[in-house]
Amino acid sequence: MKTIMITAPASYTGKTLITLGLIKALKNRKLDVSAFKTGPDFIDTSYLRLASGKRAVNLDMHMMGQEGLKEALSINKGEYALIEGAMGYFDGIYNTFENSSYHISKKLNINAILIYTPKGEMFSAIPKIKGMVDFSDSRIKGIILNKVRKDIYLLLKEKIEEYIGIKVLGYVEEDKALEIQSWYLGLVQSMGNQYTAKIIDKLSKIMEKTVHIDEIINLMNDIDISKYEYPTKRNIKVAIAYDKAFSFYYNENLRLLENSCQVEYFSPLEDKEIPKCDLLYIGGGYPELYKKELSQNQTMINSIRKMAELGGYIYGEAGGLMYLVEEIEGIPMVGIFKGKAYMMDTLQRFGYTNIQLMEDTILGKKGQSLVGQEFHRSIIETENRPLYYIYKPKTNRNWQCGYSYKNVLGAYPHINFLGNKEAFNYLLDGIENKR
Repeated sequence: MKTIMITAPASYTGKTLITLGLIKALKNRKLDVSAFKTGPDFIDTSYLRLASGKRAVNLDMHMMGQEGLKEALSINKGEYALIEGAMGYFDGIYNTFENSSYHISKKLNINAILIYTPKGEMFSAIPKIKGMVDFSDSRIKGIILNKVRKDIYLLLKEKIEEYIGIKVLGYVEEDKALEIQSWYLGLVQSMGNQYTAKIIDKLSKIMEKTVHIDEIINLMNDIDISKYEYPTKRNIKVAIAYDKAFSFYYNENLRLLENSCQVEYFSPLEDKEIPKCDLLYIGGGYPELYKKELSQNQTMINSIRKMAELGGYIYGEAGGLMYLVEEIEGIPMVGIFKGKAYMMDTLQRFGYTNIQLMEDTILGKKGQSLVGQEFHRSIIETENRPLYYIYKPKTNRNWQCGYSYKNVLGAYPHINFLGNKEAFNYLLDGIENKR
């Protein structure tokens, strides 16, 4: 699989749009393109899916382990692969490059293209770029200048190639019409695919004129990826909530479930009740934006409550947890867990988590470890006893979360099953053994 990573010195440099335009440009050439995103982000993978025409997959060493990186590539194998790097190229866990895009590109032997946006500088950009290119076994092999006029691009290109000895592969001029809203990106994505698709198409046509696409293809190095072997199919039916309110899932999780079980998707907003199933999976999203509509769908709520009382397996992550408590900001929800969810003005949790189970749960026995991530502005006030002891890697910060009722489990951390296979198998084994 011919592979390249698109990265940048920092966030908000336009690498997502450049990646989307490049994917579309390759698709326009009738090439089979798979898209990936380093890190735990759900939202950019939705855009990458829109550009590539198929699900995008995350690459995250903390969430899935080094072996899981190769499995993630295998799950989403294509003739060509474009990987969008998260944050800055060298930005990893805490104050390290561990789990950074740089770290992943080294581990997988993947070349990278740096997106650089000059800001109030000319020649000062040269030593900055050179430092990144020359850093220990950096995989940066080319540069695209973003949000620059053609005359500035030509001046910088000359000096970059003279002093750094690396190819400048083109440029993209600044265009406000090419920007995608950043507020509640998941909402924009779910509601505005047609608008976003037009931006991606327009950008791909611009890049065909100003970026050397063929040279980028030549910089892709071929990595050996075998076909992924899914576990033996089980006689388990899984119902997955998927609509405007709940759309934050790792595509790796969905593919594992689709290929290991029978899966049916449904909408807690639109459908009358949950499908008949052995496992109900409610992922993250924005239930707070649709709390009235969710609350008004009483037949759906009653069907979830009934499943819980009958001992059915239910797993809720983040937004799914919020839906399973009694209220979201005064609006009644499912009420399996005693508690109320409130939205705050700032992020309450952000980043990677290590989890130890303090009691037996549907994901494992007491003492078992999980890895995950949290990103949420809400808090939940509850008297339920927490089951997760959570701590942030490389810091002393810790807290508790995770609640259960019969065979229902809800918690803020999202987990990736590629990095938590023991928990994945424990969950499915539990369902089979219950029969």
